[in-house]
Amino acid sequence: MASSKAVVFAGQGAQTVGMGRDLAEAHPECRELFTRADDALGYGLSKICFEGPVEELTKSNHCQPGIFVASMACFHAVVRAVPGATFAATAGLSLGEWTALHMAGSMTFEDTIRALEARGRFMQEACEATQGGMVSILGLAPALCQKVAEDAGVDVANLNSSEQTVLSGPREGIARAEELAKEAGAKKTVVLKVAGAFHSRLMQPAAERLAETLAGITMRAPRITVVSNVTGVPHGDPDQMRRDLVRQVTGSVRWVQSVEWLAAHGIGGYVECGPGKVLSGLIKRIQPEARLTNVQDVGSMEKTVAALKTAEWEG
Repeated sequence: MASSKAVVFAGQGAQTVGMGRDLAEAHPECRELFTRADDALGYGLSKICFEGPVEELTKSNHCQPGIFVASMACFHAVVRAVPGATFAATAGLSLGEWTALHMAGSMTFEDTIRALEARGRFMQEACEATQGGMVSILGLAPALCQKVAEDAGVDVANLNSSEQTVLSGPREGIARAEELAKEAGAKKTVVLKVAGAFHSRLMQPAAERLAETLAGITMRAPRITVVSNVTGVPHGDPDQMRRDLVRQVTGSVRWVQSVEWLAAHGIGGYVECGPGKVLSGLIKRIQPEARLTNVQDVGSMEKTVAALKTAEWEG
C-alpha cells in the first residue's frame, strides 16, 4: 500500500508578481478566493498579487495574506480536479503554517487573512523599529550553528535542513555570526535580503500585538494533523495553537523536525501549494525517498493532478 501524503504551504519570501493569476482566470473558485480576500481586507490585494509593483507585494502586510490566498487557490484547484484526493497531514513554513491551519478547518478564511495582514504589519513595524538582519549558514551542523548564534548574540530562526540553518538578530550580531560560521567551517554564508530579523527576539513587540489579535479569533481543533513550526510535532488544542502561533514570531522554525515527524508517521508524498518550490527542495534533503510535486500555476497544477491519479500516489 502506498504511504500517506501531506500538503505543505509556502512561506514569506516565495512571493512573485503574478502569483495565482492564471489559476484565478482559469477557475472561478480560485477567482472567488481573491475576491473574498479583497472584501475582507477592504483593498485590492488581488491587484497587488497579479500586477505588483514588486515593492508593494514585498511588504509583509501584503505578501503574507497574498501568499496565503495564492496557496489556497492552488489547493482548491487540485482538490476540485481530483475530488477523491485526501491528505493525512499538513504543515507550512512560518506564515504557511497559518495556511495549513485554515486548510485543516481551524480558522475561517476571513479570520486568517485579516490576522495575517495584521501579523505582517506588526512584523514590518518591528523591522522598521530595529536594525536587524538574517544570514543563511550552509554546510555547518545545526549544533555548531547554535553555538555560533549564542556567541554572536543572535537567534536560530530556521532549521531548514541538516545543511542549512538561518540565523536572525541585530545587524552587528549577524555580521559577527557570519565571521564565526566561516571560522567554524561553513561552506557558505548568505546574508538574506529581508526587511529585518524575523523569528528572533527583535520581533517580540510584534508577538505581543499578535497575541491580542488572536485572542479575538475563534479557533477549532484541526480536522487533520497540522504540524507546529515551534515544536515540530502536531498542534494541540486551540489555546495551545494560539500560544504556538505567537511563539512562532520570535521562535525557531523547526522544519527538519516537522518533516522527520511526518516521515516517521507514514507520510511518503508531499504536494507543495503556493509560489515556488522551496519546501520541496528542503523536504528532499531531509527525506530523500519522498515523492514530491507542487502547484503554483495552471501548468504545475495539471502535472500534479496527473500524478495524484496514478497508483503510486494513491492512499
